[in-house]
Amino acid sequence: MVAPNGARKTKIDHQQLPITIDEIVDCAKDCYKVGADAIHAHVRDSAGKHILDVGLYKELIVELERAVPNMEVQITTEAVGHYSPAEQRELVKQVCPKAVSVALGEMLSDEDKRAQKHFYWQASEADIDLQHILYLPEEIMQLAELVNEGFIPAKKLSMLFVLGRYTKKQTSSPDDFLPFIAAYKNSILKENSKFMVCAFGQYEQSCLLAAAKAGGDCRIGFENNHLLPDGNLAKDNASQVSALVKAIKGIE
Repeated sequence: MVAPNGARKTKIDHQQLPITIDEIVDCAKDCYKVGADAIHAHVRDSAGKHILDVGLYKELIVELERAVPNMEVQITTEAVGHYSPAEQRELVKQVCPKAVSVALGEMLSDEDKRAQKHFYWQASEADIDLQHILYLPEEIMQLAELVNEGFIPAKKLSMLFVLGRYTKKQTSSPDDFLPFIAAYKNSILKENSKFMVCAFGQYEQSCLLAAAKAGGDCRIGFENNHLLPDGNLAKDNASQVSALVKAIKGIE
């Protein structure tokens, strides 16, 4: 999966970071050609700022389905400190995407337990591929407890392990993956589920290779990192995808 833009970065960070819908679609086409099976997409408003907008997401999904029909499109509910859980839930209800990523900590941050539970079950009944974003290994155990209680459906469980979110200078290391995979293997979640990993900084590829070796999927792109392993700027998202695909084939 390629995550080409995220919520915070701009073209000041990298000129090839896609902002508009046309740019995101062009980026998706380039990344699909070199091996990306899916895209994790953020939309921006007219000023280039992160926004959870039903119309923009629906427009982007239509354009991506036209340009890269075999590429899975995952939208985000990321709050970025601006959106409430209720607003995040409403976005998913209105867009009804095939796939969405939802941070467990964000969704459980309000007191409306009934609405939270309804959201997860409604998404499951709508056959939405909901990916639980987990920033800490402890959240794996929290998710397992919620699944065991029936608060969150056990069907088609999907997780994203975010490595290095709270590390110094937000630079990830393959060692950051170890507590995640240990918690995962010791939980009930290891049955009938899938996990994906993303990582920050120039060691992104090494982190993702560790995940691939453990049977996980990989999310790469400028949202989390726009540097090469040597610390220099990458050319674009597609070049990062291409390099990762080549590296994964080397370990298969």
